Amino acid sequence: MSADRILLTNDDGIDAVGLRALYDALSDRYDVVTVAPSGDQSSIGRVLSDGVRVHDHDLGYAVDGTPVDCVVAGLDELVPDVDLVVAGCNEGANLGSYVLGRSGTVSAAVEAAFFDVPAVATSMYVPGGDDWWKTELEPDAFAHAVRATRFLVDNAFDADVFSAADYLNVNAPVAESQTAPMRVTAPSDWYGLRADANGNGEVHFSDPIWGRMTPEDVPDPVGTDRRAVVDGEVSVSPLTVPHGTATAASLDDLADAYREAHDDERVVDAE
Repeated sequence: MSADRILLTNDDGIDAVGLRALYDALSDRYDVVTVAPSGDQSSIGRVLSDGVRVHDHDLGYAVDGTPVDCVVAGLDELVPDVDLVVAGCNEGANLGSYVLGRSGTVSAAVEAAFFDVPAVATSMYVPGGDDWWKTELEPDAFAHAVRATRFLVDNAFDADVFSAADYLNVNAPVAESQTAPMRVTAPSDWYGLRADANGNGEVHFSDPIWGRMTPEDVPDPVGTDRRAVVDGEVSVSPLTVPHGTATAASLDDLADAYREAHDDERVVDAE
């Protein structure tokens, strides 16, 4: 199997610079059809709408909805014969296990996996601490992310990567250097979100990790996605869906106890 036709989506909106950078890099070899939100849907996760309006666009289709809306509408109706879903390139990294379910970019790839379509979710780390999102990005800034994504699209099928992984979560550094080697990683399990009450009935959230994105301060070891990006590498995490289940004998015992208690209640009620 190869990726002849690609559905391209994102969560930054169909006119985002990162999406166009990927479209230009992939469309010279592949039949790329974009089905992406008409506006910004960042951090929307796997939200699914009741229905959406779809508009023709120069790159494909603009959808008044979420990334998951785009994948469901695309794979089941608009372009059902695609071989691969590519989501991105997101302006901002999607690093760490706790971010995966919140990211619209990654959620698009997860949704594709439920359709049995392999996917690549691509994001780019933008330095700048809490104010990273104010950075004005040119297409060249996405060079590492684009190059890595194109390489994986070109080679992952022949390498049989998707026989084990349902989707790849790719995070690349912004292109401030000439090269960025690729490292296979696992999502970091570090978690540090904070909640602060301001005394006026409001609680504000912050993620201190953005102030620790240096080789000296990042809390993650080599082999994790966040450490790779901080070290100037392209991180590729091979991931699967659905969520796994654990074996827990103690829970089996509780289920037995629940059933026995329920049976006892029915005996008392019958009397």
